[in-house]
Amino acid sequence: MPQTPGEGDGTMHSTTLKSLAIELDRLAPYRIYGRVAAVKGLLVEIAGADHALAVGSRIVIEARDSRRVPCEVIGFRDGRALAMPFESLEGVGIGCRSHVEGDEPVAYPSPAWLGRVVNAYGEPIDGKGPLPLGHEPFPLRARPPSAHERARVGRKLDLGVRALNAFVSCCMGQRMGIFAGSGVGKSVLMSMLARYTAADISVIGLIGERGREVQEFIEDDLGEEGLKRSVVVVATSDESALMRRQAAYMTLTLSEYFRDRGAQVLCLIDSVTRFAMAQREIGLAAGEPPATKGYTPTVFSELPRLLERAGPGPRGKGAITGLFTVLVEGDDHNEPVADAVRGILDGHIVMERAIAERGRYPAINVLKSISRTMPACNSDEENAIVGEARRLLAAYADMEEMIRLGAYRRGADPLVDRAIALMPDLEAFLGQEKSDSSTLAETYERLARILAKVPADASLAEAG
Repeated sequence: MPQTPGEGDGTMHSTTLKSLAIELDRLAPYRIYGRVAAVKGLLVEIAGADHALAVGSRIVIEARDSRRVPCEVIGFRDGRALAMPFESLEGVGIGCRSHVEGDEPVAYPSPAWLGRVVNAYGEPIDGKGPLPLGHEPFPLRARPPSAHERARVGRKLDLGVRALNAFVSCCMGQRMGIFAGSGVGKSVLMSMLARYTAADISVIGLIGERGREVQEFIEDDLGEEGLKRSVVVVATSDESALMRRQAAYMTLTLSEYFRDRGAQVLCLIDSVTRFAMAQREIGLAAGEPPATKGYTPTVFSELPRLLERAGPGPRGKGAITGLFTVLVEGDDHNEPVADAVRGILDGHIVMERAIAERGRYPAINVLKSISRTMPACNSDEENAIVGEARRLLAAYADMEEMIRLGAYRRGADPLVDRAIALMPDLEAFLGQEKSDSSTLAETYERLARILAKVPADASLAEAG
């Protein structure tokens, strides 16, 4: 039965009161204050409260224009705490008062967060009213489950994308990277995965995203049906490095919340590279020495701490299947962040500009993409189909230049002859419209039909 205006107002009022009561219970009985001693770029030195602070502690500076500027402690120097702001430092000067907020940043998610868009603090930014808060705190920097407590990866997961279902099969609890340069179509692929993957809940982190693209992704790519079973965490490119980094932590925290409730969770982050860039900014501000391409040592220690939180949960709980995009600079798939992430994850999906330029989307190079759960997750029949298709694609790729130049003579190699005959159908199979989905069963059935068009033993006869 639809609510009357009065009933709806009462429900929202009740939700607000409950959230307010939870917030009041969390108030500390006293406050510890310090003072701003120096401001250097994006670094604020706080004096007088160092005994109550630790790395990761939160403080709030009271600016001279009455703004409250939240900050995080990232180090100490000469008896002073070094803090970075989550927001602009305008109005902050020497002597401004600051007070300690607490040590461990936490979130209080609830099932009512589904269908909502939040920022790195867990605050709603979709204009749909306040968010009901849960009673149990979930730390933003939780430790991954210990190795001996974790379950093994589950059954094969239907991703809804033919190229991935066939050649880069993914299991529940697996972690995969999507490696691509800018403008190759990784965001569109991510939207297809968010809509079509057979998971209970999706948690999507848009880290350092262009502001204009956020609403497009939510309305056009994710859609109303996709949003109903999703929580979207947003930190746009104009926000501070701390906000961008915390948005990634919040995405994994919400995934862990739903995992612990027994759900199969799909966690999507776009992109891990922007998380690494944010951590680089923080590390350089704290005085860390730059290493490879300016990335600081903490970048390479924080990446596994973040990515290892995805995966199978403790036995008896759900799992987090992680798909993380990696923006490779200059199409260099061996740049430092891509190389580090590839060593942490359970497989990688490679997207290439050359494939996109010839109009095939998603632009996945299936020969360079790897899933570490294959072939164990497939049946013998499925492995035979995929292996045969992969051999044909590899044979065509080896001779592609000669074929294009007209230097290859038909009949020289039966495998290449068969690959040439089947390539139009294989290319059509690997391409897929954004509005189209394909189940696992449909994927293998269609691929088998393509291979049967020119049987292996018939290629010689055709060549003659």
